[in-house]
Amino acid sequence: MSYHREGPVADAAGSRRAGIRVRTVGVEEELLLVDPETGEPRAMSAAVLARAAQDDADQDVFEKELHEQMLEFATHPQSSMESLRAEIVRCRKEAARHAGELGCAVAALATSPLPVSPAVGVNRRYQWMADQYGIATREQLVLGCHVHVSVESDEEGVAVIDRVRPWLQVLTALSANSPFWQGKDTGYSSYRSRVWLRWPSAGPTEIFGSAERYHRLIADMVATGALLDDGMIYFDARLSRRYPTVEVRVSDVCLHSGTAALVATLVRGLVETAAREWRAGREPLGHGVSLLRLADWLAARSGLSGELLHPATMRRLPAEAVVRALLDHVEEALTDTGDLERARAACEELLRDGNGAQVQRALMERTGSLRDVVTECVRHTQA
Repeated sequence: MSYHREGPVADAAGSRRAGIRVRTVGVEEELLLVDPETGEPRAMSAAVLARAAQDDADQDVFEKELHEQMLEFATHPQSSMESLRAEIVRCRKEAARHAGELGCAVAALATSPLPVSPAVGVNRRYQWMADQYGIATREQLVLGCHVHVSVESDEEGVAVIDRVRPWLQVLTALSANSPFWQGKDTGYSSYRSRVWLRWPSAGPTEIFGSAERYHRLIADMVATGALLDDGMIYFDARLSRRYPTVEVRVSDVCLHSGTAALVATLVRGLVETAAREWRAGREPLGHGVSLLRLADWLAARSGLSGELLHPATMRRLPAEAVVRALLDHVEEALTDTGDLERARAACEELLRDGNGAQVQRALMERTGSLRDVVTECVRHTQA
């Protein structure tokens, strides 16, 4: 992913729509490498990356991840959500092509439904993590979707992080795609998010108030020696180390590319809405981390099947009511970029047809086989 800095407008935009600044968006997705017949995860990432490297066009797209059963790709930043979805589809198809040439397949699953013994990568960073965190590292075969949205400055970025905090749990519910773990139904819609919290730096944050306080906290965390470097700051939303962006990291990898594009659209809407609130002098909602963790837990547990906490009141409402509250919250920003109607339609479709967790459970109920769940999800990944 490459974000070009050509001045204050280009930092946060890349284009304008009828005089409205349009922020660029990029997506990182992690895919599970599986046997196309048995559905079992396969430790083939090094071979798939070597195959992808033979295609010059893919050299800046695919990356290695913590476990050898994972393959990551990163889109280029886009101003148009239609273009972003097209690139997600293209990257998924390219990943499937490279994997298929080596006899395996890719599945957009946030955990492996089938039992697996994850293989940690051999580079120095991953081995340090395995030594430092023990079983928590070995069990981190979880796959997410990270959304980058451009910002003008660190100060704007931290103001955004402070203001989007209570809304991020809704993205977890929309994207939830990890009901199974080691061959069993976990009772959660997004079990990935529960496993992810085993990292000591993961989860929601208190209000920072300024970029200086944000960077001071990160420096203090790294100085403890519990983290290798600031790349191990796994906040739900953080300033990117490499790009002039806010990076939102709460979503499961989505079963369908359309859901991934919807999540990216909503993240951009949240970032723009938060930036406008900051410029208007509106303070962030003051919920503490304890409440945010409860909201995250309920979103991971229920997904779209039950209730969520309303981000403003922190009281339970049906999931569909909270999803519509999110759409209302970002309505002005999505209207300005021309994304509102598509986002509303996509949310209604998701509420009607189900997120990845609901699709997986329906497949399990119909087939009685987790192997069939995985092989069917390989097909859904390309839809």
